[in-house]
Amino acid sequence: MSDELFAPLRLASGATLPNRIAKAAMEENLAGPGQLPDRRLFDLYRAWSAGGSGLLITGNVMVHAEALTGPGGVVLDAAAPLEPFAAWARAAKSGGSAAWMQINHPGRQVPSGLPGVVWGPTDRGVDLGRHSGRFGRPTAMTPAQIAATVERFATTARRAAEAGFDGVEIHAAHGYLLSQFLSPLVNTRTDAWGGSPAGRARLLLDVVRAVRDAVPAAFAVAVKLNSADFQRGGFDTDDAREVIALLAPLGVDLVELSGGSYESPAMTGRPADARTRSREAYFLDLAADLVRTSPLPLMLTGGITRRPSAEQVLADGVAVVGLGTALAVTPDLPHRWGAGAEAAGALRPVTWSDKALASAASMALVRHQLRRLADGRSPAPRTRPAVALLAEQVQQHRALRRYREWLAARPAA
Repeated sequence: MSDELFAPLRLASGATLPNRIAKAAMEENLAGPGQLPDRRLFDLYRAWSAGGSGLLITGNVMVHAEALTGPGGVVLDAAAPLEPFAAWARAAKSGGSAAWMQINHPGRQVPSGLPGVVWGPTDRGVDLGRHSGRFGRPTAMTPAQIAATVERFATTARRAAEAGFDGVEIHAAHGYLLSQFLSPLVNTRTDAWGGSPAGRARLLLDVVRAVRDAVPAAFAVAVKLNSADFQRGGFDTDDAREVIALLAPLGVDLVELSGGSYESPAMTGRPADARTRSREAYFLDLAADLVRTSPLPLMLTGGITRRPSAEQVLADGVAVVGLGTALAVTPDLPHRWGAGAEAAGALRPVTWSDKALASAASMALVRHQLRRLADGRSPAPRTRPAVALLAEQVQQHRALRRYREWLAARPAA
């Protein structure tokens, strides 16, 4: 076995990751009152840090209080108190891990029942066939709204640094706002934010510049990017290669590669593919292509559960291995790998023919494990998908009522 997994990695900003294993972002939807992190998130991240991951990347932290991916989303904006985030950072770093905050704006991927705004590069909504009503109908962003969004990302990053996080990851994948601007299917604007790949990347590049200017030099700045959207005519590997080249001179430390969106949920797995390489590292073939020309170190996330698969990712030139679902089931998996052991189990596969519903159930299964870990209980990987989805709906209903009350009582931004 190779020891490269446990070798440190020094980044361009000067920050050093203690090993090459990262806890990738999983959207917890565990915000407490005031859309703030509380004891449940602290305990969850303390457990992951004790488990040996060199880097912990939080789930979505929203930059705009009126635009959430779910009612249990954490919000860090100019008005949020900082101490809960400082406590979160301390918990995430308690076992020696580096801690980065993933910062995000959902754009058009806002559930239809949520109050607030639904924005996108255009007014094209999320197309899920008969499930399209799950998301709100977007309005095309104005230049003023775009400028305000850039500033929101910078504010959240600056406050993350003040709270003690070691870096931020700007989410430009999975069909969220920045990914929507990158997509030629969604972004059909004819102004400065559309057209060519460089035009479609303008919002992302402006966000990166603003974030880099807002944080200390030694604070890490990463970008999560789709290797491909897996939609005909959409953002593809050649687009990703061009965007990575545009990011290189802007002070980016790392690019995490993933793929898909709610319309094409490749990030939840491809169980129909019999090849181990595709089952356990969904996007490795695309990442191995991109790594040959990338001027930036890459991180790969998507389905990695076994040490041999992680070692293959590094052997193909990727710098950091991202683990998601595997750490929801086995939070100490890095320590297990170091001791020659493997994961404690796996989630039940979701084999439903309705892809949109299957994707929702897959994510609900993961969040079911996160809630159990946050409550000090052991994961329950054999939970049935329908049970997890029903439990998720109950939890979301409660969180929605609380979010509505909080947003209505908040001064307008």
